Amino acid sequence: MRKAVALRYDRQKNQAPEVVASGQGLIAEKIMEIAAQNRVPFYEHHALVEALAALPLGSEIPPELYDLVAKILAFVLRLDEEQGRDESGDRNSQG
Repeated sequence: MRKAVALRYDRQKNQAPEVVASGQGLIAEKIMEIAAQNRVPFYEHHALVEALAALPLGSEIPPELYDLVAKILAFVLRLDEEQGRDESGDRNSQG
């Protein structure tokens, strides 16, 4: 059965990303549908989803997951930058 977890990171409020949605089956599908509608990228990592799904909603991720989640956030930031260049037409410009 498919599982999904959504994280949010607000540097002003939190020291670490927090779990804002978690579920499996139909709930996981709804989480992914809402993410897609809002152009939030997906990143699949089964072991991480299992660890995050065990956390209560609203809790920050534990320190032992910082490194892995930081890599995912870096991945998401790269995607955002690439999409920004694609949408602005600046992707092929050289500085």
